[in-house]
Amino acid sequence: MITVKYNADGLIPAIIQDADTRVVLMQGYMNEESLRRTEESGKVCFYSRSRGRLWTKGEESGNYLHVRAILVDCDRDSLLVKVAPAGPTCHTGQDTCWGERNLPAGFLAYLQEYLCERALAPPEVSYTARLIRAGINKVAQKVGEEAVELVIEAKDNDERLFLEEAADLMYHYLVLLVAKGHALEEVIAVLRRRHAGAEAPAGE
Repeated sequence: MITVKYNADGLIPAIIQDADTRVVLMQGYMNEESLRRTEESGKVCFYSRSRGRLWTKGEESGNYLHVRAILVDCDRDSLLVKVAPAGPTCHTGQDTCWGERNLPAGFLAYLQEYLCERALAPPEVSYTARLIRAGINKVAQKVGEEAVELVIEAKDNDERLFLEEAADLMYHYLVLLVAKGHALEEVIAVLRRRHAGAEAPAGE
């Protein structure tokens, strides 16, 4: 079991974060027993100070918090629990206990990190690595091909194929950014400037 420092009440704060989007979902407290149950079950279990008992998040709503990783801070007196939420986290029905939306687009940041790792993998086991090793022209060509395929599917009414092609384009676009040594955050910064009116979109 993880070694931590509990406070005078035998508790330790646990910050819950979506493992993919990095959005903070809630904070609760754990004692030794609830931490052990969390590790063993793979579902976040807290100690409720108001009810004086253990409670597994989602035991009534079904919105469990499935554990991906548990990290301990440098002083070992607080936890960061990375999870895959099965639904809204807050009892009010909102995504987080602060009323923030947990937008799935945050997954793109995770995917970008993953692609950076895959770019360093042996080409024989990673399509991403093979594509990048083929050179920037090949990567750019694939982006162009996927863009054309998406346009073609947009003219039809097969929603599944349209979304599949949209995903293919997004994947290859991220690979192109990685191959060029740039990050999604840089593109977002440009969009933010344009949204703020500091820079007009090209062609407008």
